[in-house]
Amino acid sequence: MISNVKQYLEDEKIVKTKPGRTLSGVAPVAVMTKPGTCKHIKKGIGPCTMCPGGLNSVFGNTPQSYTGNEPASMRGKRNKYDPYLQIFNRLEQYILLGHNVEKIELIVMGGSFLDFNKKYREEFITYCFKALNDFGKIFFKKKFDFKKFKKFFELPCDDIGELKRINRLQKRILKLKGKSSLEKEQKRNEKNRLRAVALCVESRPDITINDGKELLRLGVTRVEIGIQSLYDSVLDKINRGHKVGDSIKCLKMLRELGFKVSVHYMVGLPGSSKKMDLDGFKKLFSDENFKPDMLKIYPCIVMKGTKLEEEYLNGKYKPMSNLEAAELIAEMKRIIPEYCRVQRIQRDITKGIIAGVDKSNLRQDVKKIMKERNWECRCIRCREIGRANKIGKEKLEVIEYNANNNKEFFIQITKGGLIGFCRLRFVNEHGIVRELHVYGESAELGKKGKIQHRGYGKLLMKKAEEICRKNKKKKLLVISGVGAKMYYKKLGYKKDGYYMSKTFS
Repeated sequence: MISNVKQYLEDEKIVKTKPGRTLSGVAPVAVMTKPGTCKHIKKGIGPCTMCPGGLNSVFGNTPQSYTGNEPASMRGKRNKYDPYLQIFNRLEQYILLGHNVEKIELIVMGGSFLDFNKKYREEFITYCFKALNDFGKIFFKKKFDFKKFKKFFELPCDDIGELKRINRLQKRILKLKGKSSLEKEQKRNEKNRLRAVALCVESRPDITINDGKELLRLGVTRVEIGIQSLYDSVLDKINRGHKVGDSIKCLKMLRELGFKVSVHYMVGLPGSSKKMDLDGFKKLFSDENFKPDMLKIYPCIVMKGTKLEEEYLNGKYKPMSNLEAAELIAEMKRIIPEYCRVQRIQRDITKGIIAGVDKSNLRQDVKKIMKERNWECRCIRCREIGRANKIGKEKLEVIEYNANNNKEFFIQITKGGLIGFCRLRFVNEHGIVRELHVYGESAELGKKGKIQHRGYGKLLMKKAEEICRKNKKKKLLVISGVGAKMYYKKLGYKKDGYYMSKTFS
């Protein structure tokens, strides 16, 4: 739990620590699903040779592809993998760190979410929303009730009594949980003080249009897809259970439904080479079948208890070193276009590594190499207004490109750094906004921040509407996070199934 609690709570004055957590304008809250088994393992194809964890693994029963030692995994296990408990726990931490939690990005982790049955998926998401709603109802009136928060969480508490406090606290929180429905909690969240403005899940590429519609119903706005490689020979060698063609179909389907898409790309896989990895990465952004919105780059690691460990010990596989991986990724970052955001470089794994990249701060090594070679990365993350130390004139620009057989528009406002952007896609006779994001420190609802709540979102949406009208589109849809629907309502949009929409005359 939280260390040095008394320091944070003294005189009810909280100094914000770890400011980078909400620097992108939202508070990310990760929740872990229960340990389970991938469908392709049940079919006798998997597991992937490099994939750790899962049921009855050397790490015990953990979510597939996790060791149980990652921060989100440990929080999940400590809270019995209950989403309601996990979110209360995470929000408690954010409050003690001094962060604004009114705009939440929910991130569901734990392997392919669609591998769970429908009942489990719906209950899990329902209680994610309910936890946000109940936390907001209990502690937020006109302003945050810090005294009530302290009393509820029994703070301050010394380290000796911490375990007992956690046990009492979990029982107290579970009494609030009760029974509810997805529709009820989504409706509550539209006007709640803590709003889920985005919801992300992970999946493999072998999903259907019905899966996509189910994700819309749950309120999902982003899907992370583990494509891993652009070579069928490599996918076959690692027992992935899907082809490159499946990734192409999946990305197109998700885009047509309005989701923003993030892909996971692995370097150093068995059967690949540095040249293949780099060529595949170039294709990721030159081939219209891909061009992801977001990206996670993972060097292949030899993990304890995997099939890859056997291959490594038998001399059949040699992993990349820290330096080799950093140099390759530095080259890759040079070619990433402005419309893509690199979310992560290297997985958050520190235990169970047998061989390969073992630095959790690999991004820093990549950054150092790029600086030494005078290379620049133009990805969204590197240009964010809170991270980029640049000053310039305010500009609104539109980048047009084709992806999965349709036109995309990346509308951005910059002022040295990136202030905000809008992703617009044409689908048949209408346009669809797949993402609207304004950066800068997260600001309270109804109050102006340094960058947020100053009209940049409205300006971006106005430009998207202008592009649609110019191209004679009849309607503009928005895939809105449940907690952002009221924002679009103020801009003249109405509920249209799972979307918000505006019709043009």
